[in-house]
Amino acid sequence: MRGMNEMMRQAQLMQKKMTAIQEEMKTREVESSAGGGMVKVKATCGKEIVSVEIEPSVIESGDVEMIQDLVLTAVNDALNTAGEIMEKEMSSITGGMKLPGGLF
Repeated sequence: MRGMNEMMRQAQLMQKKMTAIQEEMKTREVESSAGGGMVKVKATCGKEIVSVEIEPSVIESGDVEMIQDLVLTAVNDALNTAGEIMEKEMSSITGGMKLPGGLF
């Protein structure tokens, strides 16, 4: 019984640490760009887009498909980077153990 109580205590401690990391990640920002910096996207490690900057010259080009591609590329890269950072932070708590259900 003592071993089970210790395991439960450790699980609760891990849960608290994971919750704290998730809260911290909501404010940590990453930035990505596409088209040589013509489009810049900032996102949080909580996978929320914070800002999108598009150089006026890109808009003036009138090439809607290019603009869409650049924005899509920058957003996907920012979200992928954010996800990698989140996974790395969580992995430091779980010792690399993957948790079921996509908990992070």
